[in-house]
Amino acid sequence: MIDPKTVPSFKLNNGGSIPCIGMGTFGSDRVTPEEVAGAVAGGIRVGYRLFDCAACYGNEDQIGKVFKAAFDEGVVARKDLFIMSKVWNDMHRRVRESCLKTIADLQCDYLDMLFIHWPFPNYHAPFCDVDSRNPDSKPFSVAEFLDTYRQIEALVDEGLVRHIGISNMTIPKLNAVLDKLRIKPAACESELHPCFQQQELFDYLVARDILPIGYMPLGSPRRPERDILPEDLADMQMPELVEIAKAHDCHPAIICLKWALQRGQLPIPFSVHNYEANLRAAVTEKLTDEEMATIATLERGNRLVKGQVFLWPGANDWHDLWDEDGVIVSCPDA
Repeated sequence: MIDPKTVPSFKLNNGGSIPCIGMGTFGSDRVTPEEVAGAVAGGIRVGYRLFDCAACYGNEDQIGKVFKAAFDEGVVARKDLFIMSKVWNDMHRRVRESCLKTIADLQCDYLDMLFIHWPFPNYHAPFCDVDSRNPDSKPFSVAEFLDTYRQIEALVDEGLVRHIGISNMTIPKLNAVLDKLRIKPAACESELHPCFQQQELFDYLVARDILPIGYMPLGSPRRPERDILPEDLADMQMPELVEIAKAHDCHPAIICLKWALQRGQLPIPFSVHNYEANLRAAVTEKLTDEEMATIATLERGNRLVKGQVFLWPGANDWHDLWDEDGVIVSCPDA
């Protein structure tokens, strides 16, 4: 076990703190809810105190049983866990209902952070293939996003949520909404790994005191089949990363996590078996400045979650989701 007190934390912009590394709970359509819950149970016992959940992962009720058992057995107290969840795309108009169900499923009384999972209410069915499209999908709307966000602000006022998170945002979208929010978001979850560092977005968030949280911090070799394309790179197979891992006598995954932590982003890896090693990355020797500089050269624009299933009628392709030309694509009220 790793003493949770030895795991560093990040300060949040409202004065709170959050463990510097967490356990993700997305099984990538390859791991059952029971297996995810088993990893969470083991994770609590080896020292994890941050868990990143989401309604759409289809496993919050199983994870909730694990949390309750840990609370009842005195393994950990609720106040010592930082539990995060997300509003799924079909619940943007019913955020309180979504939040109450998540709290009931997770058996956790309140959420430490609630994210808007995607910045538009473009629903797709579970396990759909990459060509699936919902004809009701729409481009990003400032008014729609603000309506969803304000519902979460009300949950903060009510004491059901302690911090607000945003996810899968772009700089143009952030520019359109940040000055209109009553409660500043504490964190932004984005795809961040050595071959997709998103330096401009990272710097933007840090400059505004919004904590970058990185999903797929290892390059997610077991991501859903629909998100795998032949041109995708495997971060952990990059020769430079392999060499640095050899120098530290560890797996390249550990180097990815050390890089993330030293860069200043919070990684949320998921593993059924190697979660203790992932957590240990936060409390063992750091990378050298030279190694950090080497990893900085690995940026390849290697976006793995393209988001094709969220495209709206009339959109060209997945690039339209990410505002790559610096403007929000097809936004009716930008």
